[in-house]
Amino acid sequence: MDSRVSLQPAYLLHSQPFQNTSSLVDFFTMDYGRVRAVAKGVRSGKSKYRSLLQLFHPVLVSLSGRGELKTVTGIESSLSAILLKGERLFSGMYINELLTRLLLNHVEHKQLYLAYQDTLVALQGSGDVQLVLRQFELCLLTELGYGINLESDCHTHEAITADGQYRFMPDIGFELLIDEAQHSSSRVYSGAHIVSLRELDLSDKEVAKTAKRLLRSALAAHLGGKPLNSRSLFSKQN
Repeated sequence: MDSRVSLQPAYLLHSQPFQNTSSLVDFFTMDYGRVRAVAKGVRSGKSKYRSLLQLFHPVLVSLSGRGELKTVTGIESSLSAILLKGERLFSGMYINELLTRLLLNHVEHKQLYLAYQDTLVALQGSGDVQLVLRQFELCLLTELGYGINLESDCHTHEAITADGQYRFMPDIGFELLIDEAQHSSSRVYSGAHIVSLRELDLSDKEVAKTAKRLLRSALAAHLGGKPLNSRSLFSKQN
């Protein structure tokens, strides 16, 4: 990453207090991926950047510094902030936490950045939240190199069919089961549900539950043992 970056399109993913009046912030930028920086004095009432450092607000950020940790030298508003409420707010916080936890510093993910923008816009709308989240999770795994093959058996390469039962192995794929009784039910998935997810049809509640279980399993392989804080917000709401 260049030692100086000017007016880079970005979103704030996470912020925490740092020293007396500063904040340690994580940005998701278009050209440099996740970038961690110090926003000096931003928690002071006199800071001109304080109102711009909010979640889901597209900004143009300028940064400097040769090391991993950059310094914010300027922030400009790009467009008005995306307003999310209730379940949709928690959903936005969830995808922010996924990005903060899973993205490496200074690795470009331009397509994922555009998908993130589209996801926030979709969350602001009236579409199915579960479908929006599953689409983003699938995109995120693909961008990180862990995409789920919803088309074929990982061993035989034969097409996944609606009448089969399949075992899912994170980072490997689906395997057709001959004897379902020999496998844990938590890793067994209906072929019909897999086909529905492939077609992005989550209108059936059981399919939606299956899709959520599958994506949670796939992501858990890379999140480690630490739980996601945003999931506890969903639990409290429900």
